[in-house]
Amino acid sequence: MAFTFAAFCYMLSLVLCAALIFFAIWHIIAFDELRTDFKNPIDQCNPAHTRERVRNIERICYLLRRLVLPEYSIHGLFCIMFLCAQEWLTLGLNSPLMFYHLWRFFRSPADSSELHYDPVTVMNADTLNYCQKEAWCKLAFYLLSFFYYLYCYISKMSTA
Repeated sequence: MAFTFAAFCYMLSLVLCAALIFFAIWHIIAFDELRTDFKNPIDQCNPAHTRERVRNIERICYLLRRLVLPEYSIHGLFCIMFLCAQEWLTLGLNSPLMFYHLWRFFRSPADSSELHYDPVTVMNADTLNYCQKEAWCKLAFYLLSFFYYLYCYISKMSTA
């Protein structure tokens, strides 16, 4: 059993993919919290709770924005590692999401340091639904990737 660079890439990808799964779960929980807060009719009529509600929305959006760049960076690291390890199938499987991340990154407003999740925009029902679906799709992708990386890691370690 030899420990190759490809095996190291899969081992590191397993650990980092667990972090990406955590990020995706956090996104799902945050969007669900925004959705339920958005539908609470009692708090919408009470002006004392309105300021607290707005601060809560801004806090959640701020935390979501803080996770965007690490998520994109980790996924970019995956692609670079698999390119260097010449794992073409794995690179091909990661490429669509990497292109989507690049598209989202370069589509963000150039005049702001905030990448996504503006509080006013996120509270739009259509945008909130889109963000929720995106988070669920990313969770599914990262879960499938995790088990694929585990299989490839075991395969590389047993054949080497």
